[in-house]
Amino acid sequence: MRYKFRFRNVSDLLIILPLATPEVVLGAALLAQFLNLGWELGFTTIVISHVVFCMAFVIVTVRARVSALDPTLEEAAADLYANPRTTFWKVTFPLLLPGIIAAALLSFAMSFDDFIITNFNSGNYETFPKFIYVAATRGIPAQANVIGSAMFILALLVVVIGQVLSYRKRRALEKAQ
Repeated sequence: MRYKFRFRNVSDLLIILPLATPEVVLGAALLAQFLNLGWELGFTTIVISHVVFCMAFVIVTVRARVSALDPTLEEAAADLYANPRTTFWKVTFPLLLPGIIAAALLSFAMSFDDFIITNFNSGNYETFPKFIYVAATRGIPAQANVIGSAMFILALLVVVIGQVLSYRKRRALEKAQ
């Protein structure tokens, strides 16, 4: 994000391309690749497909956080004789952590919800979206409601806990001043 390099525009295009590609096209292209390589469809192909699908969302989210970082904080760490590794772990990483967590939650939600790419690349491996799709012909199963409710409550808890921790940290900083 911060550095200019040769072919940066090309790499940006390759990163953004999965966002603009319809899921049917991406799923079919990955399936063709796996079949050309002679891979058996299953858990491994599902994981690779979802990594390819979600990578663009993660990169865009973390990149936005990197662009908002103040480089003077890293320069101050260097002025205090911190080596690059210490600067990364003590200054940069804690500032990036909210973006990394947001990207992880976004990619989990996108992956958890995805049916099309999974259906193309899973073979006979049963996933939750495939289970719901097949079971929906007989009526929505109780497991779908339970898992959906649990995911909603978990997401709500993560947001509430994050807000409470942020509020407490902000109050502690205000008291320190």
